[in-house]
Amino acid sequence: MYRFLLSRQWVILTLVALLLIPTMIRLGFWQLHRYEERTARNDLVAEALGADPVPVERLTAPGQKITTGERYRTVSAKGRFDTADEVVVRRRTNADDEVGYHVLTPFVLDDGKVLLVNRGWIAADGPSQTEFPKIPAPPSGEVTVTGRMMPDETTEASGIKDLKGLPDRQIMLINSEQEAERLDASVLGGYIVLTAPEPKGGAPELIGRPGNEDAALNFAYAIQWWLFSAAVPVGWWFLVRREVRDRAEATRDAEAEAAQPAAV
Repeated sequence: MYRFLLSRQWVILTLVALLLIPTMIRLGFWQLHRYEERTARNDLVAEALGADPVPVERLTAPGQKITTGERYRTVSAKGRFDTADEVVVRRRTNADDEVGYHVLTPFVLDDGKVLLVNRGWIAADGPSQTEFPKIPAPPSGEVTVTGRMMPDETTEASGIKDLKGLPDRQIMLINSEQEAERLDASVLGGYIVLTAPEPKGGAPELIGRPGNEDAALNFAYAIQWWLFSAAVPVGWWFLVRREVRDRAEATRDAEAEAAQPAAV
């Protein structure tokens, strides 16, 4: 009754089914791993955002790398903005996915070191991308700023190419080592995303808090892949039973036709 399983068509179908089962199981575990990674990142971000503010020089120093645990920590600093050496970061979007610039302003601390401050987003509404845009001025004189600590941007981590030959005072990546060379100053590692003081008139537009990654979606995908893997043998058995039924019906029809008397 089941000799048809040895046919070329059924051997191929069975082999495909046998390959699909472990493949789908592995994909389920991969999605579960992604769920655990994203959950851990969400917990780390929430912990950093909820931590008490600390002076910036507790977390960074010239040439120092910002760790994963220090990212998004709220820090404070006292000094003054240096708008003469201000630059803009090209091809950055706001919450509405509008393309513009991030405004990067050196902030000179009381001890002379420089902290890079991303003051927020402005629209690219100038006559051309080669001209330096008009930027609302930050507070003058000595002020205290707070912001979220961020690591230096790199092409490897961000996927943004560090293009050369850009117009004056325009950059692609926020990198403290490059800025230290440009400014010829002692620049603290990483940079901060400004949260206070808020700009007058809402410009530059402050960058919002990082959102949670959708870890639950990866967990749902893991369950989905495992359900698919369980459905493969069920589907294979359903096809086998249907083939047996169809062959049995065809045999009965052939026998019935053979049993009918020949027409005179």
